[in-house]
Amino acid sequence: MVLMALAVVTLVTWQLLVRATDDRMDVALRAEVGEFRRIIEGDVDPRSGEPFASVADVLQTMITYNLARPNEKFLGYVDGGYRFQSRIEAPVLLSEDAAFTALVGSVEETTWGRYASGAGEVRYLAVPVTLEGDPSRGVAVVAYFADQERQAADDTATLMLGVGAVTLLLAAAGAWVVAGRVLAPVRAVAGTAQGITETDLSGRIRVDDRPPDELTDLAVAVNAMLDRVESGVAAQRRFLDDAGHELRTPITIVRGHLDVLDPTDPDDVRQTVALVDDELERMNRIVSELLLLARAEQPEFVRPQPVDVAELTTEVLGKVRRLGDRDWQLAGTARADLLLDPQRLTQALVALADNAVRYTEPGDRVVVGSRLTGGELLVWVEDTGPGIAEADQARVFERFARGSSGARRGDGAGLGLSIVRAIAAAHGGRVELDSRPGEGATFTLVLPARPAPPRDADTDASDPLATLPPAAVEGGAR
Repeated sequence: MVLMALAVVTLVTWQLLVRATDDRMDVALRAEVGEFRRIIEGDVDPRSGEPFASVADVLQTMITYNLARPNEKFLGYVDGGYRFQSRIEAPVLLSEDAAFTALVGSVEETTWGRYASGAGEVRYLAVPVTLEGDPSRGVAVVAYFADQERQAADDTATLMLGVGAVTLLLAAAGAWVVAGRVLAPVRAVAGTAQGITETDLSGRIRVDDRPPDELTDLAVAVNAMLDRVESGVAAQRRFLDDAGHELRTPITIVRGHLDVLDPTDPDDVRQTVALVDDELERMNRIVSELLLLARAEQPEFVRPQPVDVAELTTEVLGKVRRLGDRDWQLAGTARADLLLDPQRLTQALVALADNAVRYTEPGDRVVVGSRLTGGELLVWVEDTGPGIAEADQARVFERFARGSSGARRGDGAGLGLSIVRAIAAAHGGRVELDSRPGEGATFTLVLPARPAPPRDADTDASDPLATLPPAAVEGGAR
């Protein structure tokens, strides 16, 4: 576009300059004709004051008393032959050009024309000259070397082309640099997309060193999309890995007992059926918990609503008492209405309480409590069990992980604490563990305290434990 614009401007400017030059030459030719006619009509030789004696004298006077401009030439012809010319300063000598002499030397009326000489175009005006008493016929010619006269216009156009070419190069270089910077995120998006494979979704577009603009926003959006895709794929892989890992054991047990089953022995059949039923029930719990963890990564996993925290804490304590013969205590309650998912929060506390029962003995103390501090809600379950070694405290929240405290192994799948952590994370919080071997353990859910809007006095909270799946009260051991 820049090249086309410069070409059009240069062409138009050159044409205007050429037209102005041609008009100037035409005006100059007409002016010279007027000078010639005044000399002829005066009929007196300015040099002697006497009447002209011949046509040759008239032509000589015309050429002598008219100063030729640059690229202008005066010539005089008598009876078809060259006789006079202005000072010899011309690209070519028209006086020696026989074709030009034949063209203008014998004209009988004023003639305008153009002639292609060895130096280019010649614009001329030939005026016949006669004198009473002289039979000779003369011709006065004014000629302009048009190509040389237009040289200034050509030089201007050449200069414009040169400046335009430099401008074009500078514009192209600037556009290349600017376009490269502007399109860098697009190339980064393309390169990142090409680098994404089924097994590697870790590629991201670097946006730290770019100023904020629309393309940077595009790169950020693509990175966010890749994060979601990678998270979804990772969740699918974890689900498949976990299911394959944990279901392989009960399937092997069932198959092994069925292979050695004696159909003729009623006791063997009865024991095998009971074992198979028990293993199938355990597989069902594992699948339910895995599905729950898979749903934990979806936005609708938690559905916050106004919750009376003190009432919820008291109700949870009343329900977990059924889990075992322990010294159940209420350490305190937070007096606040907050936005929480009562079903998920109850599910997490029941899982922690079930975990405490698994690792304590009858009569041991298990404490449930809640309080507000620093804009956060703390809900905890504390037990007096064997505690958790420091080396195990980080991994007890992993799927299928169990501590090495030496306590008995429960029949859980080791997913309870993973579910608790997922519920806390879905609320925007976390789970903290405070434990030392031999001194028990305290699991604390730290959740953001978001105040709930005022509720109607007649609105009763639904039973948060009523709709829990069976796995909710059978959380895995630590």
